[in-house]
Amino acid sequence: MIQRKKKIVLYQPKQVDDSRGVESSKDMIPLEMLTIAAYPLQDGYDVEIIDGSLYRGDEGHERFLAACEGAMMVATTGILGYMVTDGWRAMKRVKQTYPDLPAVIGGWFASVRPDLQLETGMYEAVVLGQGELTFRDVVAAIDAGEPLDDVQGLALWRDGAVYKTDPRPIAGWDQILKVPYHLIDIEPYREHQMRATSARDVLRLPTPPWIGYGKPYFGITYFGSYGCPEPCTFCCSPLVTNRRWKPVPADRMLDDLEELQDRWGFDSVRFHDANFGVMEKRSKDFAEGLLNRNMQFGWNAFIETHSILNYKQSTLDAMADSGMYVAEIGAEAGDNDMMKTIGKPIHDDDNIEAAVQMDRRGIMGSITYIIGFPGESEASMLSTIDQCRRLHLAAPHARPNVWPFRPIPGTKMWDEALELGYEGPKDLPDWGSIGEYHLEETWPGNIPPKVAEARMMYQHYATLNWGLARGKRGWWEDRAEKRLTDGSYVTGRNEARAFGLFNKVRKKLFRPDDVPRSWVDPGHKTGTAGNERSEARSVMTDATKG
Repeated sequence: MIQRKKKIVLYQPKQVDDSRGVESSKDMIPLEMLTIAAYPLQDGYDVEIIDGSLYRGDEGHERFLAACEGAMMVATTGILGYMVTDGWRAMKRVKQTYPDLPAVIGGWFASVRPDLQLETGMYEAVVLGQGELTFRDVVAAIDAGEPLDDVQGLALWRDGAVYKTDPRPIAGWDQILKVPYHLIDIEPYREHQMRATSARDVLRLPTPPWIGYGKPYFGITYFGSYGCPEPCTFCCSPLVTNRRWKPVPADRMLDDLEELQDRWGFDSVRFHDANFGVMEKRSKDFAEGLLNRNMQFGWNAFIETHSILNYKQSTLDAMADSGMYVAEIGAEAGDNDMMKTIGKPIHDDDNIEAAVQMDRRGIMGSITYIIGFPGESEASMLSTIDQCRRLHLAAPHARPNVWPFRPIPGTKMWDEALELGYEGPKDLPDWGSIGEYHLEETWPGNIPPKVAEARMMYQHYATLNWGLARGKRGWWEDRAEKRLTDGSYVTGRNEARAFGLFNKVRKKLFRPDDVPRSWVDPGHKTGTAGNERSEARSVMTDATKG
């Protein structure tokens, strides 16, 4: 008699709420679910993945529910944002139909707030941090009918409170099996991305320049590392990963991507790493490997300012030559005291210099700043906005953005925000209103005065970003700088609209040449003058030194 394989169903929640009329980029394939599926597949289980982002409305929930018939267990994940709400809604529906079906959840948000998940009664366990090996052991225990108390790396609900089992050491990639990409059908992702309007999708990165501005392209996501060694006080990574960084070796990345390119024929790869560029040698080996193997696609990754400043010029050149076209840089602040508070080894105009280094090589810097940190002064916020303004001028092709601070649970600054009066969501579904990607969404509860001020400053910056300081000098820049000191937000926005209209008409009538990448604003110091004062050379993490 042939024995049927036992089935495990994995649900990847939606990243955005499509009921609000938004579409998400479909290059973000369900990597979290794919990586944890590898061991169960090897051990003889049947694994089915449902990616909620592929479906409108509740269709993903319906498919998830249908797949659960006859299943041995289910699992889901989520990071802060709408994924939390969608995952909760989907699992609630499954549990109403199959109340005895074992369920577990993992991911960053569940790892920092396992109590919110477990007190719902829907989950047998929360997988804390890195999930591949822990999930393997959970599957084996559930299949054998054994308690989960002896499985490392779990949070359980015992006697009305969270109980954590022994921590699991973070595994290197030599312990992580090859990702079973065959579990997903890539065509729905390709079809969605190749729509004429795909450039407008939320989370969509710019089109690689060789394809043409705003034109559709097919991209995928890839994990090149786990964790981050940085101590940033606004980020939950230090708690979840204990500041450990485990990179996929360059050769393994190259082999994987070469195989996937042959199979799927993509145009771009988005590295879904918290910090891709920690180790220069690996970055250089990867870039040179792409060139040596003649692998032609664009790629983008997150890389810290101090990593860029410490890389050799030859390494940066190789990265550009190999197809890197977007560098995601967390600038965070333009004030030295605030940088010390955050915990980043960045000083003076290091952020500008890093953007210039990328811009000169045709790599667009997607650069994020944050204003309104707990206790941050107005002068500090103005310094950040002014640096962003000057960065616009120094690196014409960069895309800097200023976002209001958003408290993240499990961080030092979360506690500080609570002390200032911030009230977080009261129940699990409401946590989806704190947007991981929709930072403009309204926070529930009372907003601290400094955060409210940050929102006003963000609106002010939008003026600078899209109008007064967008690659222009002279009278327009003087006006922008004046707005920083007199606080004329309404007037500034009107001027920004006028300037935007002026640029549209000018481009339509005269089709002026683009700003050359080599131009650098003479009004600020970059290069060695700024770096001599920088802490970036001396305050490096151990992982970066390696």
